[in-house]
Amino acid sequence: MSIDHILDKAVNGERLQIEDAVRLYESDEIEKMGAAADKVMKQWHPDPVTTFVIGRNVNHTNLCDTYCRFCAFYRRPGSEEGYTLSYDEIYQKIQETQNVDGTEILMQGGTNPDLPFSYYTDLLRGIKERFPDITMHSFSPSEIYKMMEVSGLSLEEVLQELKDAGLDSIPGGGAEILTESIRKKVSRLKCNADQWLDCMKTAKKIGLHSTATMVIGLGETNEERAIHLQKIRETQDEANPFLAFISWTFQSDNTNMKGEHITSEGYLRNVAISRLFLDNIPNFQSSWVTMGPATGKKSLHFGCNDFGSTMIEENVVSAAGATHKVNTNEILRLIREAGKIPAQRDTKYNTLRVFEGEEQASNDFVMQN
Repeated sequence: MSIDHILDKAVNGERLQIEDAVRLYESDEIEKMGAAADKVMKQWHPDPVTTFVIGRNVNHTNLCDTYCRFCAFYRRPGSEEGYTLSYDEIYQKIQETQNVDGTEILMQGGTNPDLPFSYYTDLLRGIKERFPDITMHSFSPSEIYKMMEVSGLSLEEVLQELKDAGLDSIPGGGAEILTESIRKKVSRLKCNADQWLDCMKTAKKIGLHSTATMVIGLGETNEERAIHLQKIRETQDEANPFLAFISWTFQSDNTNMKGEHITSEGYLRNVAISRLFLDNIPNFQSSWVTMGPATGKKSLHFGCNDFGSTMIEENVVSAAGATHKVNTNEILRLIREAGKIPAQRDTKYNTLRVFEGEEQASNDFVMQN
């Protein structure tokens, strides 16, 4: 059965339903989906500009009591391989980021039961005192629920105290697939789907934006993928918390789980379907860290308008075997090769600098782990 009528619906502004998304997931007409997703992206972003943010991932602790089966990064509390960074170590990483014109710190770690809530609030205050211009895009919902547990505070109280201390926005980590059958299979102790969504709605209530994410290849069905997208879209309708959507594929190396191997084509199909279905989220990030620069470049014609973060440091994904690394000027080259004009943005997707012609970044760096 042809998918043309489904693609026409999306391009013409008519909402897709779960059965439409399932039909697209079943189709192998990936290029056709990509072309439709590209049209929808251009309705949001008519100029041929692809943005990126200069940022650093700071994984402040790998000690975690959530024990997700797909994670190769965490260490159990008490492990000799566990660590928690000192404030000075974190300050140094932020200073290095600012030295190369970085604006964003994506700080995430394990759900460390031994860290008091004051570790996070004091850290945020210390960062803002030293680096008032840095954007703290930090702490995923599962970490925030652990802060609730150790502090005894409510969800809104924890979020408000984090914001008052210097938190600027929340990353979308930990969404995986927002169905309980998958979450019980791969992350039984992590916050459930409703809790993840409630965290994002509550964050927006107190003035914090966030992002939405999706991981495919965890053994989910096509219908479960569609349900995930539906829940994200409904939450955006209700509270409008999400500035961007990012999907990537499960990386199985060094984990306790063998999932589905998703090809580049499978990833691009998911990007396109997500752009067609999520008609209320303006920005889509390419996942070059997991898929590699070449696929990342191609995703700019499958619905993505953003190349994500330079990610000066990345430990969670690289622990599972995805170690694609590029520097800022490499990002500029890849964006230009895709026929786009590169532009540096901030966390809220405001353009800071457009790189005209063959202009290069003045402060380049190579990512390190």
